[in-house]
Amino acid sequence: MKYLRATMTVLSLMAGASGALAQDITLTSHDGKVEITGNLLGFDGEFYRVDTQFGELTVDGSGVTCDGPACPNLIDFVAEVHFSGASVMAESLLPALIEGFAQRENLNVLSEGTDPAQLVFALRQPDRTAPLARFFLRISDTDRGFADLTADQADIALAMREIRPQEAAAAQENGLGDLSRPRRSRVVALGALVPVVSLDNPIRQISVSDLARVLNGEVANWAQLGGPDAPIAVHLPDVTTGVGQAVQDQVMQPAGVQAHEDVVRHTRSAELAAAVARDPFALGIVSHADPQNVRSLPLAGGCGHALRATRAAIKTEDYPLTLPMFLYLPQRRLPKIARQFLAYVQSPEAQMVIRQAGFVDQSHELVRLGLQGDRLANAITSGGSEVGLEELQRMIETLRPLSRLSVSFRFEPGSSRPDAQSRSNILQMAQALESGQYDGRKLVFVGFSDGDGAAETNARIALRRAQTVRNAILAAIETAVPETVEIAVEGFGEAMPMACDDTEWGRKANRRVEVWVR
Repeated sequence: MKYLRATMTVLSLMAGASGALAQDITLTSHDGKVEITGNLLGFDGEFYRVDTQFGELTVDGSGVTCDGPACPNLIDFVAEVHFSGASVMAESLLPALIEGFAQRENLNVLSEGTDPAQLVFALRQPDRTAPLARFFLRISDTDRGFADLTADQADIALAMREIRPQEAAAAQENGLGDLSRPRRSRVVALGALVPVVSLDNPIRQISVSDLARVLNGEVANWAQLGGPDAPIAVHLPDVTTGVGQAVQDQVMQPAGVQAHEDVVRHTRSAELAAAVARDPFALGIVSHADPQNVRSLPLAGGCGHALRATRAAIKTEDYPLTLPMFLYLPQRRLPKIARQFLAYVQSPEAQMVIRQAGFVDQSHELVRLGLQGDRLANAITSGGSEVGLEELQRMIETLRPLSRLSVSFRFEPGSSRPDAQSRSNILQMAQALESGQYDGRKLVFVGFSDGDGAAETNARIALRRAQTVRNAILAAIETAVPETVEIAVEGFGEAMPMACDDTEWGRKANRRVEVWVR
């Protein structure tokens, strides 16, 4: 009743005013002392959202009766949840999660509608004729998802990138709250930007810098990359898609280049992959979930081993071109079934559904030190010149009894702020600690740095980053860390590089905090 009481306060201060708008509902308190008239914006089975002359009000339905042409049917009420945004999420990821959610809740799912631009799923209880809820998935792109959310035409936006400042400002102006805040978005699955070629193409890897030069036309022939003497046909996602914008943000913008005018653009990733598969001299960039009948190219560097877009490398962000998949939520109450669904998508049960759908889940995995031979060899051959044998030995002795967790924390360029995937990892790590997942274990947050600057200074910076991540996780815990969990921090500076320091993406890959567990 707190929403109704707040409304009473507003109305008592402005008594006597009458609505100038065309009113389609009237809400009356059970004692008849308060009456609210306005246009119904939504009803979630529990709360009314009403556009009144005093602004948008949220009213607890248990405390009022509704009268008017727009009043919902309370007996056979069907909750509606509208999603809009990235096609790869709307067509593949969300349907799989809806099926998994329905199975867990003992609901039947029926696909309705024939509109190719929108999927509709009705969720039914076995003993009820009318659906319990309908989930509408509008298949568009990330830009449209944010636009629909801002225009109140969607409840949840599906995005393949973070919200832009201008989009966040527009949403806040329209009463959706600050969508740039961490709790207004959820990373539901992980992907990556992956360069792909035909199965007949002899090229086996490509550097990020060469990839950028191919996209802007500076490298136009495969012979320049050690391949056959043939022109390179470049295929990219459309610039309105989240994947296309991620290519701009992560590949072209750091290199200071723009895509060449001859680049062929595609609105659907499946169409892009099919075009590359047909042409032995084509190169494209797709999301990790898309490659079919094409070969993914590992990312090479002048130092360090080639980085492949494996599930483990995407989870840890050791692969640099990661692509988190977001759900963006307005600052308003969603229907109960929507809240239950949002809780489900971050549950352990949902992680296997995400993986089976072809995406990278966020479940925690452990990798023993003995299985990380490539990384250790790289530490010995490519570690900073100022890192002595004694420091390498100290690192090995510290990590030998531990296993690396598939959770890492990296930072935005030129900032101490964790990137989007890492901010999600902080919340998930806090929930794991709070739930007792690591009771009786020791967690060590291990900081690493790039090679710019003195080794001693870098070691201190790496230690501070590890402390910062640890503190952020502890601050996100709502209750308390179990007493049986031991938490420590270490910093080894530039002792274990993942890539060269001569590019921004290489430096970002090296500036990280890992979690090791015993």
